[in-house]
Amino acid sequence: MTATAPTVFDEIFALLTPDSILKDARATGEGIAVAVIDSGVERSILEEKFHSAGTPIQSIEGAVFRPSGPPLEYTGHQSSPHGTTVADIILTLAPRVKLYSGDVFGPAGSCEVETVIAALRHAIDVWKVKVVNLSLGVPEHKLQQLPRRQQLQRAIEEAYFRDVLVFAAAHNEHPLTRSYPAAFAPPLISVDKGLFDDPLRFAYKLREQVEFQAHGKGYLGPLAREPATSWATPHLAGIAARILSLKPDLKPFEIKTILYWLFRSSASGTPISER
Repeated sequence: MTATAPTVFDEIFALLTPDSILKDARATGEGIAVAVIDSGVERSILEEKFHSAGTPIQSIEGAVFRPSGPPLEYTGHQSSPHGTTVADIILTLAPRVKLYSGDVFGPAGSCEVETVIAALRHAIDVWKVKVVNLSLGVPEHKLQQLPRRQQLQRAIEEAYFRDVLVFAAAHNEHPLTRSYPAAFAPPLISVDKGLFDDPLRFAYKLREQVEFQAHGKGYLGPLAREPATSWATPHLAGIAARILSLKPDLKPFEIKTILYWLFRSSASGTPISER
């Protein structure tokens, strides 16, 4: 049988390997702004950690959001440790990003759909971010009112058309329980949890509208070692920031395609638990 000559696609995809892209010395997140829409970030903890490690980070800015009215001033503190764990993961993978903290819980400790929408729009319009991490989910019952669901979906679609990549965590009981905006899969990148032997590894595994799996353990905080989609999502967001620092004008659909082909080219893209 005559061997088929390689096509131009074979040649292109042969170059798209995790080592050639993610381990490029320039893939640090430099020049990329990332918003962590969560429970706030404890700035001093992260500054001290990365300074001690010899990789000082850029100054973290942010705001505290409400369902209506202008955002409140960010004073460098978290409302709960969750957001700091998320931010630490992103900075571990992409230490040179410009990170913004969008606290949508605040002193009340609860979050409404309208607050998430306000934070997302602020991140796009004011902070001019390229990546948004949403390690949170709105339960389906809170979106029974069609106008609320449409408003959230419009905000996600607006991010997509403004070339902003949104990463959203699936529910920890996915696919038994659905949460939003991860279920709005096409305009964003939805992430489930897995366990990988390298935090830069991930998998494409489409299941009930959730497309990717990433490493589900964090590095800082009281619950960081418990596998969760909240920790998987910033791993993939950090990987995207590394890619974007090599070519910042990539569009969301291009990043998703590159992630898919990086997985295809990697022999070790299967979670440890499934080997």
